[in-house]
Amino acid sequence: MSNKTYDRLKWFALVFVPAANIFILAVGKIWGLPYYVEVAATLSAFGVFLGTLLGVSSMEYKKLKEAEHDDTGTGREEAEEEDS
Repeated sequence: MSNKTYDRLKWFALVFVPAANIFILAVGKIWGLPYYVEVAATLSAFGVFLGTLLGVSSMEYKKLKEAEHDDTGTGREEAEEEDS
């Protein structure tokens, strides 16, 4: 996944989904829309799901970068030498 795609998905999960959720709850109550609570709960669950996937993706990316850094001969080896 490209950085641009990740950033867009992160914005969607962290900004758009919660804002849309509050909007649906407010407008649904004001206008008496059917199933607005269920729609908001579904959107909220989707936001948590997406946020979790992005968090896992971010952790895997960091592990990959750390592994690449260690493969260059720097990183853990230097840290272990400094600790000795």
